[in-house]
Amino acid sequence: MTDRDGAGGGPHVVILGAGFGGLEAAKTLGARGVRVTVIDRQNHHLFQPLLYQVATAALSAPHIAEPIRSILSRFPSVSVRMGEVERIDPEARRLHCADGAEVSYDWLILATGAKTGYFGHDDWARVAPGLKTIEDARQIRTRVLMSFEHAERCEDPAERERLMTLAVIGGGPSGVELSGALAELSRFTLARDFRRIHPEAARILLVEAGPRLLSAFGEGSSDFASRRLERLGVKVLTGRSVEAITAESLTVGGETLPVGLVVWAAGVTGSPLARQLGEVDKAGRIAVTRRLEVVGQERALALGDVARCEGEDGKPLPGLAQVAKQQGAHLGESLAQHLQTGAPLTEFHYRSKGNTAIVGRHAAVYETGKRALRGWGAWLLWAVVHVYLLVGFQNRIAVSIQWLWLYLTYQSGARLISMAEIGPAEVKESLGEPVEEGPAQA
Repeated sequence: MTDRDGAGGGPHVVILGAGFGGLEAAKTLGARGVRVTVIDRQNHHLFQPLLYQVATAALSAPHIAEPIRSILSRFPSVSVRMGEVERIDPEARRLHCADGAEVSYDWLILATGAKTGYFGHDDWARVAPGLKTIEDARQIRTRVLMSFEHAERCEDPAERERLMTLAVIGGGPSGVELSGALAELSRFTLARDFRRIHPEAARILLVEAGPRLLSAFGEGSSDFASRRLERLGVKVLTGRSVEAITAESLTVGGETLPVGLVVWAAGVTGSPLARQLGEVDKAGRIAVTRRLEVVGQERALALGDVARCEGEDGKPLPGLAQVAKQQGAHLGESLAQHLQTGAPLTEFHYRSKGNTAIVGRHAAVYETGKRALRGWGAWLLWAVVHVYLLVGFQNRIAVSIQWLWLYLTYQSGARLISMAEIGPAEVKESLGEPVEEGPAQA
């Protein structure tokens, strides 16, 4: 069955992915009355910059997600389809979905983002989860809490120490934010919850292959982040490459360390769908022109983490939410103008609003150009900006209240363990316990 979604007539634009860029493009095109279909595997838009707070029990998943249909409901010309596209046929301008449906398009916008990349070691994904989806965050939260629960029952001091050693791989903003949040979770939130162990004695390791943390920031901000994390109890290991990861250990720089959990925050790779439109670079990104057109394809556009778009300096733009949002808004306006007036697509020019990384409960670093702000003021700026960028008024209120409560008490209610989110066998395996094999199938 071939489906041409979208109410009304005129050219049909299909957007794959409802992340920051795809959603912005859909809203801009919808405001101009262009017929649009948005396709996403999930039914919700996820605010990924706060995903680590779900993983560390600071926020609940509904606080940072909003139904895609709800967001786009005010645009009559925009339709939403929940599903997974398996194949793109650019010659026929047709998409083949996993459920057997086919969707035809006149223009395609690829906004599928990126997935966790393990630099050729995909087997590590089982024991070192990344942090890209709500499911990832819930799994990490469950594994963290289960590590402390198991340590509470453990009689072996060495095994107890292993269970309470949590490692984060990657010293970029995601790794810095996650390791700081894990340290605060163990030192403050969980400190009074147990009787036989002392969660504040947990070891949090942050491993970075490069010479310093936050390589995209200035050295002053990197030094500030390192000092701040060490003050929280995080052991920062720079210049160490990961050599092996198992359910019970991590090998870096020739040294094998017993660990209870490893979280991967060291890199991403573009969505596999990009390869169906052309060659991709080492990061899995497909080349686009300054007008965001996929090189070598007609009526195919790409933006966000899946697109390799060069900035004014000739270097690829970073994989940031602000880049994707600006690209989505620009492309939506540019394409609407082209479809409705025949005007040519216009070039995209990125305007950086600065980079921010939070380092613990009330400290952050913010840089824009040669100016830098560090400490509580940067954290306050980070908090205001992230609350403003959240989709949905209720989410903004809920997150603001939750943050205020955390700031005053260090207590979080999002510390529930659900076996439905991570199976009992997987919990046992992640904790290094033996897993019984099921009965053989005839």
